[in-house]
Amino acid sequence: MTSTTNSPENSRRTFAIISHPDAGKTTLTEKLLLTGGAIHLAGEVKARGAARRARSDWMKIEQQRGISVTSSVMTFEREGPDGETVTFNLLDTPGHEDFSEDTYRTLTAVDSAIMVIDAAKGIEPQTRKLFEVCRLRNVPIITFVNKVDREGRDPFETLDEVADMLALDVSPQTWPIGMGGEFEGVLDFATGHVARPEGGSKEFLGTFDEDPAIPERFAEQAELAQIGYPEFDAEAYRNGDLTPVYFGSALKNFGVIKLIEAIAEHAPPPRPQPAGEELIEPAHDEVTGFIFKVQANMDPNHRDRIAFMRQVSGTFKRGMKLTPSGLGKPIAIHSPILFFAQDREIADTAQAGDIIGIPNHGTLRVGDTLSEKDAIRFTGLPNFAPEILRRVQLRDPTKTKQLRKALDDLSEEGVIQVFYPELGAQHIVGVVGQLQLEVLVSRLSAEYKVEAGLEAAPFATARWVSGDEAALDEFERFNRANLARDRDGDLVFMAKSPWDVGYQEEKNPKLKFSATKER
Repeated sequence: MTSTTNSPENSRRTFAIISHPDAGKTTLTEKLLLTGGAIHLAGEVKARGAARRARSDWMKIEQQRGISVTSSVMTFEREGPDGETVTFNLLDTPGHEDFSEDTYRTLTAVDSAIMVIDAAKGIEPQTRKLFEVCRLRNVPIITFVNKVDREGRDPFETLDEVADMLALDVSPQTWPIGMGGEFEGVLDFATGHVARPEGGSKEFLGTFDEDPAIPERFAEQAELAQIGYPEFDAEAYRNGDLTPVYFGSALKNFGVIKLIEAIAEHAPPPRPQPAGEELIEPAHDEVTGFIFKVQANMDPNHRDRIAFMRQVSGTFKRGMKLTPSGLGKPIAIHSPILFFAQDREIADTAQAGDIIGIPNHGTLRVGDTLSEKDAIRFTGLPNFAPEILRRVQLRDPTKTKQLRKALDDLSEEGVIQVFYPELGAQHIVGVVGQLQLEVLVSRLSAEYKVEAGLEAAPFATARWVSGDEAALDEFERFNRANLARDRDGDLVFMAKSPWDVGYQEEKNPKLKFSATKER
């Protein structure tokens, strides 16, 4: 089945915001929420006072360091181009490359993305890893070049960098008129208007050099941009072959309305999701969805645990029963949550494309499919082999059970991976980046009251092992000191080097040593 033009899911725009740190992603998120009426006060990330902290950064370490280290979900509504109400589901991703796994999982739950670039810095080396993740998911991208009110690099250079990095065409939709201290506005190519910092607009008449308000050198650049880059093509954008580019300043609320209008008009509505060899359409009669994120302790006073479900199809109604693939028996969803910045509302209904939070106590895990008939399994949510491995040192030996519970919880969330050695008592944690280890230690202390340290492990990476049963038994017999189990009980080979992995692959042709594992 395919969606009809007037079906409810077509009014949904589920998108992620991605960027490197300090590009202004969290500020842009706030301004989008402000524009949609989800919040009434937008504060800078580093401003003092709880009321002025970034609304999407709720974790203690995020507020202390002014960074995003976990994905946030926020819903708001705004009138679309045809006058109908559009529901926006905004997912704010971690800005740091060390959390690219979380970004990858988040991108499985969205239909498009906004890529935020600092006009002064352009494409930074750490940015490329995040955007490669985005391209892996084949998610259509709208590029927002932020902070154009500050001195920065030539906009042409930024556009060329974007095209080179993403290997797609770029199509500028607006152009900065003056830079730094001469900042006067942004020219909208489509309407011929110049937007002013105070929020007004001025219709542009005639050729660029006929308007004395626009410095001649910038008018010439804008004309070159129109001639030198392709026109916007909605089909090419949705196919992932082109990115429209908008210039603005999130801090000054400049260009934000144009951006949200572009999402409403051009970003795709909910798309079909892969379930093995089958694609599940949004208009499929059965309610289906998948868990792409689990977050514990968002409210420390209640020790809550929320599973975030991307609804893929059907019309969900509060109280209905869905069967998680990891459980095999139906559960009633009595208190589904929609998120409005830091506020929550009970959702009576939800449509394809919506993100709902499901309170639970360990029943739901990342990668679980939820469905009415338990006949569908969504795919594409893998674990990746860790790049850093550390042993966990518990300061207080009486808190072994608390540590195990904490590591299991954080592993479910995707903050870390945890491995339990076949020989030895010390748990081993695996991460993609160093900052994840800092988050681990911080959260163990703040949320679980467990003081722990980390020490180097004698391993460089890990591989999941599977294959012929007899060959597997023999491999285990000779390599027990290098084996562990993950939290699912699956066998993992702890390798001392990439060479060690290659050696074992050559020596054991009947076994598969995998760098990824489907959740």
